[in-house]
Amino acid sequence: MGTTVAVTGASGGIGEAVARAFAAEGATVVVGGRDRDAVDALADDVGGESLRVDVRDEFEVERFMERASRAGDASGVDVVVPCAAVYHGDAGETRLGEESYSAFDDTVRTNVRGVFAAVREALPHMDESGRVLVPTGSVAREAEPGFGAYAVSKAAAEGVARQFAADCEQAVGCVDPGAVDTGLHGLGGRDPGAVASLFTWAASVPGELDGAVLDLADWKRATA
Repeated sequence: MGTTVAVTGASGGIGEAVARAFAAEGATVVVGGRDRDAVDALADDVGGESLRVDVRDEFEVERFMERASRAGDASGVDVVVPCAAVYHGDAGETRLGEESYSAFDDTVRTNVRGVFAAVREALPHMDESGRVLVPTGSVAREAEPGFGAYAVSKAAAEGVARQFAADCEQAVGCVDPGAVDTGLHGLGGRDPGAVASLFTWAASVPGELDGAVLDLADWKRATA
């Protein structure tokens, strides 16, 4: 594949699965997350590099992207997947009017500002062929009771992706893998490894990103 892929939020869940999928295709993978031991172990397992990074801190994100740009055979970052996210409370039971200000602020700072920081700090290390894949979910577009600040953050993250797509040469879009069984929400769903190839496929079709949302149906139609 010959690409360098930077993944935040790679301590587990979708981030870890996506990093493994890109590594399996031959990419140089640089993984970051708040759990230093987890990302170090992942990097060792896939032959990549790791750095502890909290996406709420733009200076840590800047350092992470600089590290990613120096990995692999060539300089620069080819693909960015900002997977870092939080959910405060029990999924389906966090009504927006009952959210604390601290929970709302941290959700937005991680899930929205963290995406902004990852893309902003990656762009100086990307040429025009760069690709950005922002994970999202249906709650960003179809409101459901009890998903509060998390749903708001996903809608805002999609807005961040659309604006970057309009403002820069790189291909930027969102990837919706449907319900995935991670520790983030505890509602079950598909195994992260079963949907990771959706992300590697999305990276291969930059013309279809352009601020759009690519989902499982798009992937299955294209790869049937």
